Amino acid sequence: MALFLIAGLGNPGAQYEKTRHNAGFRVVDAYAQQKGADFQSWQNLGKYAKVSVSGHEVLLAKPETYMNLSGQLVSGLARFYKIPPQQLLICFDDISLPLGDIRLRASGSAGGQKGMKHIIEQLGTDKIARLRVGIGPKPEYMDAADYVLGKFAKAEIPTLESAISRATEALDVYLSDGLEKAMNLFN
Repeated sequence: MALFLIAGLGNPGAQYEKTRHNAGFRVVDAYAQQKGADFQSWQNLGKYAKVSVSGHEVLLAKPETYMNLSGQLVSGLARFYKIPPQQLLICFDDISLPLGDIRLRASGSAGGQKGMKHIIEQLGTDKIARLRVGIGPKPEYMDAADYVLGKFAKAEIPTLESAISRATEALDVYLSDGLEKAMNLFN
């Protein structure tokens, strides 16, 4: 039985809960809820839950160190549980994808996402799978930070919820049939 780590990125606290930047948290929260998992604290760096999916033990994680230091929890759990980078998947928001789109990739740069950048730095590799949830496009007149830290408009919520639902389906396929199959079905 392989051990996987799926982390959702976001910022802790009620003021950030419904922001665009917390799309990764929302995916992991929805997945944990589907699997009946409860989160517990880990070394004051975040929360994690254990679930069993398709014969694999899976840690679901949510860093609580703010986005830019997400690598502390992810690398800490990966080292503690001896989970290799090829069994990690990081879920996060992507301003360059249209609202509601999801994209899976096997590796690559952080693409400007500071939480992913920190994870890559902490683990010393960019060979980490990721599931990006589209929150864009950012209006021309808005600063990127203001946009990602803003809340979704009421009219955007059904599109976001659909993306989160597809993302949790993609996680099931990833764990049962592998990343390539999930990419073929959901990209």
